[in-house]
Amino acid sequence: MFRHVPNALTGGRLVLAVLFFSLLGFYQYQGRGDPMLLNLAFGVYCIALFTDFLDGYLARRWKVEGAFGRVVDPFVDKVLVLGSFIIFAGENFIIPDAEHHQMVVRTITGVAPWMVVLILARELLVTSFRGMSEGGGQQFGAAFSGKLKMVFQSVTILVILVYVNYFARSRGRSEEAIARHVRDFCIWATILVTVISGLLYVQRAVAMFRQSQIRGV
Repeated sequence: MFRHVPNALTGGRLVLAVLFFSLLGFYQYQGRGDPMLLNLAFGVYCIALFTDFLDGYLARRWKVEGAFGRVVDPFVDKVLVLGSFIIFAGENFIIPDAEHHQMVVRTITGVAPWMVVLILARELLVTSFRGMSEGGGQQFGAAFSGKLKMVFQSVTILVILVYVNYFARSRGRSEEAIARHVRDFCIWATILVTVISGLLYVQRAVAMFRQSQIRGV
């Protein structure tokens, strides 16, 4: 009975991701900008983060870790994070550059499309390595750098939600400038950690493949 609880929590987190995306999708900066939508989204994401911690903790405590959890758990994490950044870089959060009296593609979230592409490329690369390793009978679970990357990404998503909901409309004030600097710092720190994490996974995968080739010889 207990062995199914962590997997059920993982599935529940996927449902929470759908709810989270629905809330973000209905929100529209300078349009359908009801603050309650982002407040609810913030709460849903926090619950999803808690279930992410809880399913891993229970799996280790009850010794029910398996291939399903190693594959599906990071998959759900990727859906939640990538979906968030894709929406943040999308049309619902695009604003005109009023200072230059022209339409410049900028987002109130501070997330640019190229950032999403970089994060996506890293996740696809690691997923490919994990699939190849699991298919060859080798475990390729999450490393510390991957977990640290997830922490940075999640904190950044929450910071962006707070900035958009409580500070973005006060542009020009000192508190808004401070909040914007915090938002930008979190975004760039996330990009840096994501790149470093990806490089470390590449190094790990290369080492594993070399070892398998040596054993094959």
